[in-house]
Amino acid sequence: MILVLAGGVGAAKFLEGLVQVVPPDQIVAVVNTGDDFVLHGLMITPDLDIVTCTLADLIDREQGWGLAGDTTACLEWLGKLGGPTWFTLGDRDLALHIRRSALLREGWTLSQVADSFRQALGVAVRIVPMSDDPAPTHIVTDAGEIHFEHYFVQRRAQDRVHGVRLHAAGPAQPAPGLLDLIAQAERILIAPSNPVVSIGPILALPGVEAALHASAAPIVAVSPIVGGAAIKGPAAPLMRAMGYEVSALGIATIYAELADTLVIDQQDHDLAAPIRALGLQVVVTDTIMRGPVEKARLAACTLKDTGNRN
Repeated sequence: MILVLAGGVGAAKFLEGLVQVVPPDQIVAVVNTGDDFVLHGLMITPDLDIVTCTLADLIDREQGWGLAGDTTACLEWLGKLGGPTWFTLGDRDLALHIRRSALLREGWTLSQVADSFRQALGVAVRIVPMSDDPAPTHIVTDAGEIHFEHYFVQRRAQDRVHGVRLHAAGPAQPAPGLLDLIAQAERILIAPSNPVVSIGPILALPGVEAALHASAAPIVAVSPIVGGAAIKGPAAPLMRAMGYEVSALGIATIYAELADTLVIDQQDHDLAAPIRALGLQVVVTDTIMRGPVEKARLAACTLKDTGNRN
């Protein structure tokens, strides 16, 4: 079994490549829930939905989120009635949030809902939320401490960032069985996701880092930073706020004590030596996932035997 730590668009694209080279039912995606929040009385789970709908081939590929061909009539009417419209929710997309919220009120866990949805949409990859507990990520800005989605979507990541507070609702526990999945994994992959607010919340759960260190499986991370810039999203200001250099070397610094291998883009080949000096194996390749071929090629690179420090 291959376990993937995942969050958002970059992880979803990576998983599309991985299912081309590994049987999908042999893959478990552990997905960040730090972006989850309540809007219009509904539980919205951005990363879970992006991963699930991408693997179901339902995603709006131009945006990387939302459902292809969706309409926004309901959102427009919500606006007419004075409701917030800063977070775009398509009409079919709303069905996910309505059904999820209803099941949660009935006593289902988020893990049960996620598994039910991926099966209903024909996704063979097992999708596991990192936690069933509320674990919102807050960003500390000049405007105060705000939820990540307010910072990123509503305020368009324009605020100066002073810090990041993970699990702002209080203590959160790993999803049931997550630590066992880590122990059972034959290979663990860290998708090219934001290291601060996508992978960071997963690693911050009690017992997760210890389980990863105890695992005998090779751990391979893919850098989401190419040529000193993030492919997508606000990784750059968040990394700077946390004191990390915005580069593949900065990613290596974050994962140096955890991963065995870092996959970096060929644009960053000159950073291979300093990354190796941190104790990591390095794979240099094209990490830009333009289409199915590139996605599969990148996924295949993470499965090669490059040695294990453990």
